[in-house]
Amino acid sequence: MNKNFKISIITVTKDSEKFLEENIISLKNQSYKNFEHLIIDGKSTDKTLEIIKKHEDKIDYWVSESDNGLYDAMNKGIEVSTGDIIGILNSDDIFFSDALKFVNRYFSEQENLDFLFGTVEKHKLMHGYYPDRIKWTFGFYTTHSVGFFIKKSSQMKVGFYDTRYKYSADYDLFYKMIVKKKMIGVATKKDEIFGKFRRGGLSSKIKYLDFLKENNKIRINNGQNPIFVYIIFILRLLKNFKNLFK
Repeated sequence: MNKNFKISIITVTKDSEKFLEENIISLKNQSYKNFEHLIIDGKSTDKTLEIIKKHEDKIDYWVSESDNGLYDAMNKGIEVSTGDIIGILNSDDIFFSDALKFVNRYFSEQENLDFLFGTVEKHKLMHGYYPDRIKWTFGFYTTHSVGFFIKKSSQMKVGFYDTRYKYSADYDLFYKMIVKKKMIGVATKKDEIFGKFRRGGLSSKIKYLDFLKENNKIRINNGQNPIFVYIIFILRLLKNFKNLFK
C-alpha cells in the first residue's frame, strides 16, 4: 500500500527567466500533490523574481539572496525543506506529470530505500543505476538532478553538498552515499520517465580538464590511492583528447 510521503523539490535560480515559468508549471501539473516547491535565488537581475512573484501561490518558500554558488544554494534549500524526500529540479529542467507519483510509489514499496534514480530525457533516455562504476570512471553516470531523489533522513546521514567543489559536488555526495555509507538505491523502470534535462546549464559549460581535475580531488579526498587516480586520469585524457580543447 502506498504511503503519502511529502516530497521537497528544490529549484536554484540565477537569471533564469528563460525556462523558470515552465519549471514551475511542470510542478503544478503533477498528478501527485503532496509536495512543496522551494526556490533559492541568487539575486537575479533579469525577470526571474517577477516570474516567482507571478506564481507565488504555487511556491511554498522562496528567497533571493547572495550565495556561494550552486551547491551552497542547494544546501540552503535542503536546510529549510520539510519533506520526507528531497529532489532537485534545476531552473531550466521540467518534470513530467507522473514524476512525483513514481517517487512516492518506489519509496512506499521499498521501506529500506535511501535513494532513487528515475529515467530522464536528455539527448537520449538516461536510465539505470550502476554503483560499481563510481570507483572506476570520472564522474558517475546518473540521470541528473531531474531523476535523483533521496530520503531527507538519508541526506542528513551523508551530509550536505561539499561547497569546496565547484562542478562535481554531486559526484562527491554519490561517492559518500554508495561507497562510504553503503546506502541502498535503485533505478526505476526505463519507461518511467521523470522529466527533461536541458543541455546548456552549468554542467554544459564546464571545461573538460577542470572537470577531470576536480574529480581527481574528490577521489583522493574520499580515500582512493592517488597513484591509481592519476593512472585513470591519464587514460581518460588519452581517450578523450579532443575534449581538452572545448
